[in-house]
Amino acid sequence: MPAGLSLVATPIGNLGDISLRALAALARADLILCEDTRLTAQLCRKFGIDRPLLSFHEHNEKTRTGEVLTRLAEGARVALVSDAGTPLISDPGFPLVRAALERGIPVSAVPGPNAAILALTLSGLPPAPFLFLGFPPPKEAARRRHFEAIRKLEEAGLAATLIWYEAPHRLLATLEDLAGVFGARPGVVARELTKRFEEIRRAPLPELREAFRATPPRGEITLLLAPAPSGPEANAEEVSAALEAALAEGSLRDAVERLSGRRGLSRRALYQAALALKRKEAGEKGPGTPEGGE
Repeated sequence: MPAGLSLVATPIGNLGDISLRALAALARADLILCEDTRLTAQLCRKFGIDRPLLSFHEHNEKTRTGEVLTRLAEGARVALVSDAGTPLISDPGFPLVRAALERGIPVSAVPGPNAAILALTLSGLPPAPFLFLGFPPPKEAARRRHFEAIRKLEEAGLAATLIWYEAPHRLLATLEDLAGVFGARPGVVARELTKRFEEIRRAPLPELREAFRATPPRGEITLLLAPAPSGPEANAEEVSAALEAALAEGSLRDAVERLSGRRGLSRRALYQAALALKRKEAGEKGPGTPEGGE
């Protein structure tokens, strides 16, 4: 391991995924920066590594960066790891890397596991192009604005598989918001990747929402959404699917109001489409089956 800063990827669940280069880098480091020293200490003990550990996480990286830069300037070999996976990907470290590069300090990396890339390869969705978006905003209003902004980018031409990380206690609310904005577009929930209870669930967004409503999820979650369909017919189908999802959540009036605001569509056109959906649904149920009110 040369002098400077090295970004070392570590397993996301299965310790057998650690690389020989990662073990060598950690064993030769003068200092290992880690989000949680307890987790990294367990990893080091597993492989017989005894090196100094220093906590480096979102709450202290601003104050610790100066100290680490001083050590690096003195010629120290510093390894940066996250709790799991590749450093900087929704984890601390970017300001440190940028500051080191600005000062001419060597920065290298040991590649390895990454939940977003692994989930993408297992998803069955187009692998390229893709857009990784980190964690959605935790609060409902900001999260909806986030999804609506992406939908507007799609209307302007963006066509990519979308990837987020999400906390298990927020997954259901996030799936509800995604279905409200993107309709019945195909999605994937990848849970506990490389671990004993790994699960890859592929289904349209409303089905994913109902599945996790029935069985609350646990563990680390990666969430993927299929690219926007192309062409006028595909767009019409997506609007119809979004309208159907909105009708399942509330009244006809509420559904029209929500979608007209998000997609800039005519309220009159959406109202007529909603009535047509309700007539179709009543026809499929057969005579004598109540349609249901608004």
